[in-house]
Amino acid sequence: MSATKVAVVTGGNKGIGYAIVKGLCEKFGGVVYLTARDEGRGKAAVAELNKLGFKPLFHVLDIEKTDTVVAFKEHIVKTHGGIDVLVNNAAIAFKNDAKEPFGEQAEVTVRVNFTSVLNTCRVLFPILRAGARVVNVSSSAGHLFRICGEEPHASKLRERFSSPNLTEDELCSLMKEFVTAAKAGDHFAKGWPNSAYVASKVGLSALTRIQQRGFDADSSRPGIVANHVHPGYVDTDMTSHKGSLTIEEGAVAPLYVALLPATDSTTPKGAYVWKDKTILEWTQKLPSDYVV
Repeated sequence: MSATKVAVVTGGNKGIGYAIVKGLCEKFGGVVYLTARDEGRGKAAVAELNKLGFKPLFHVLDIEKTDTVVAFKEHIVKTHGGIDVLVNNAAIAFKNDAKEPFGEQAEVTVRVNFTSVLNTCRVLFPILRAGARVVNVSSSAGHLFRICGEEPHASKLRERFSSPNLTEDELCSLMKEFVTAAKAGDHFAKGWPNSAYVASKVGLSALTRIQQRGFDADSSRPGIVANHVHPGYVDTDMTSHKGSLTIEEGAVAPLYVALLPATDSTTPKGAYVWKDKTILEWTQKLPSDYVV
């Protein structure tokens, strides 16, 4: 078994995930795993990085298929013993002109961007080493105040999402409420936004805060840090290539939190990190000068 440090990126075959893998290969002192749900596309991405002189390893990991996550965990345990950096990047977004009913968009988006990420964390968190770094790639859409349906219901939802005592089970119930309301067509009247992507990323951001509380309480593995990140509006398939940033620019903030030094009083923990590496208060309205 290797004692080498290990970094893992989900959805690493293209876009921001690919750039994060590239950046980790440049800056991380250990083995970097590019994971993807499709073996062909994943290996093709590794081949492209090989041409640049980088040597990431590949392994299939589909966050929607728990058996692939478990198989990956078993591989890591057998080969390396644990994980030091976990970047939860895999996600989907329906296009603005998507024909699927909103209720279906809500169900699929929450399942992939929230529930599948949560399930992946539940499988992989037990093998995080002391001092590990977890990066949940959220979005400007993941800011609490993007919950902006009809008042006063939106305010009550924001209070529930931001409660310092919110549990994973309670958060899962919140996300189910959104999907149910979206299918019924009364989600906005109940305070929810008209965006399944927003709801899923707010859920992911809220999850990060819960996860950090759990790490803080785990004395057996001190120093584990989780943060949620807005990478910026990046030119990728997800944005229909309308984003203004390159994938390398979109990887700046995720790489910053993935490579945070040993925990001290200045290390962000459970924080909402903007694309320029500044720390924003997730429970307060964004300053007017912050550009997506």
